[in-house]
Amino acid sequence: MSRLPHLVWLRAFDAAARHGSFSAAAEELALTPAAVSQQIRLLEQHLNARLFHRLPRGVKLTDLGQAYAHPIRKSFQDMQAATNGLFRAPRRSTLRVRASISYAALVLAPQLGAFRALNPDIDIQLFTAVWSDRMDNPSIDLDIRYGTGDWPEKQIWPLGVERGIVVCHPDHAASFRNGPTIEALAASDVVQVVGSELDWARLSERFDLGLVVPAQSIKADSSLIALQMVAGGQGSALIMRRFAQRYLDQGLLISPFPYELPMDQGFYLVVRDDTKRSDEIERFRAWLTTAVEIFAPQ
Repeated sequence: MSRLPHLVWLRAFDAAARHGSFSAAAEELALTPAAVSQQIRLLEQHLNARLFHRLPRGVKLTDLGQAYAHPIRKSFQDMQAATNGLFRAPRRSTLRVRASISYAALVLAPQLGAFRALNPDIDIQLFTAVWSDRMDNPSIDLDIRYGTGDWPEKQIWPLGVERGIVVCHPDHAASFRNGPTIEALAASDVVQVVGSELDWARLSERFDLGLVVPAQSIKADSSLIALQMVAGGQGSALIMRRFAQRYLDQGLLISPFPYELPMDQGFYLVVRDDTKRSDEIERFRAWLTTAVEIFAPQ
């Protein structure tokens, strides 16, 4: 016999052999029992062999039918496996990342589209926190954390060196008759980020500016809020350049002085010790550490 039987006949035969019923096979294949019966009859004619005993209730494979059913079933299974392996949509996974609200909004979120373009099989869930120094949420896989990197987790990677700059709104700078000076800005309204109250003193000491450290100021619990205040015309702030860069690029803020203060802390990528998403984490880490260098302020 040179020609293989039609695939539709073989599908009907396989379904009927598994169910022991033309009616059940017809339900699986969305056909009528008469159609299944006809397809098996055509198969038997093609093979010149009887494959089923027709019984009052259902059908039963003949010895030859039983011998034929096994390789046919395996052939369908092999075809399904090959189809799934070669053409099924890639397995999707989810990576849950937490970052400070400032880092998430000003650095990470604008760049996530680039990561998704390179890794369409990984969905990112981004969570934010104002202050965080430990993995207190079991649903988080990765933490982008600010500090010195001395945490108990085993996998920690630095995300670049941060430098602080003085920024203000262009109108605020123009309000000084002879142009702003660093001394004048420090003596006027200052927006300070909670936890960085000593930065003005460090800036003054590093560049020998002799500044009077602001005694009164407006405080914000995040750099994002501080930037929004200053962009609204409220005084000046000493902010990490990475956070302020988009405001500078858009002309919402200016940095009128060349002073840059190396920050004594930085951002780190921290992996939860018990997470199982090693491949996804490595791809995110490789992308983020590269992106930090590419998008670092010049």
